[in-house]
Amino acid sequence: MAHFYLDEQLERASVGDRVTLSGAEARHAVTVSRIAVGETVTIGNGSGLVVSGPAVVADHTDLTIEVVDAVQHDARSPLLFLVQALAKGDRDELAVQAATELGADGVVPWQAARSISRWEGAKVAKGRDRWTAIVREAVKQSIRPWMPDVLDLVTTKQLAALAGGARMLLLDPEGEHPLSTLELDDRDVLVVVGPEGGIAPQERDLLVAAGAQTVRLGREVLRTSTAGPAALAVLNARLGRW
Repeated sequence: MAHFYLDEQLERASVGDRVTLSGAEARHAVTVSRIAVGETVTIGNGSGLVVSGPAVVADHTDLTIEVVDAVQHDARSPLLFLVQALAKGDRDELAVQAATELGADGVVPWQAARSISRWEGAKVAKGRDRWTAIVREAVKQSIRPWMPDVLDLVTTKQLAALAGGARMLLLDPEGEHPLSTLELDDRDVLVVVGPEGGIAPQERDLLVAAGAQTVRLGREVLRTSTAGPAALAVLNARLGRW
């Protein structure tokens, strides 16, 4: 497995420079992954920069590499966002993890009418922090140069307002269009996934009135944890990313 770590404070680096990890990332690299001097390590900053090279220092507090390769990856366009309704258990978290690995550029937590899980009070910040941590680990797992944003929790009315500036696609087993045949343009895409009980009729009506389209994946009815990632896989193929 490739050794990939994140340092969001890394602004720039060139071949020949030395880049040092510290704190929890360095401790994980040295004590868990047991990286030794001479092993190749890759470090990204989550904003497109990825550097790699052999470790020249590996102790419990620091891991330093000498850069032999440095690449600044451009952001992709259009951007793909997963709007994930809050769901019971860890189903929404599973969706966020898989969506990150599948290339989502951002995730939006949605407090849908039928969401059993509720983020209220202190749970709002705690829930977003939890999703952010999941996204960060999934970025490292999938060796992604760009780290997706975790946006603020939205209500259905706030979600409807986002339909004016992007292509909003509502996943619905009875959707009007098959996602695999939908024509895409240069607008960013918001894939909206409802909770366990689906999107409530009044919510669907509000979002469609705001410009959203209902789309279907196939005959099967997928769980809220798998519908979004499945849709992102289709979009990746349609956009030529895969």
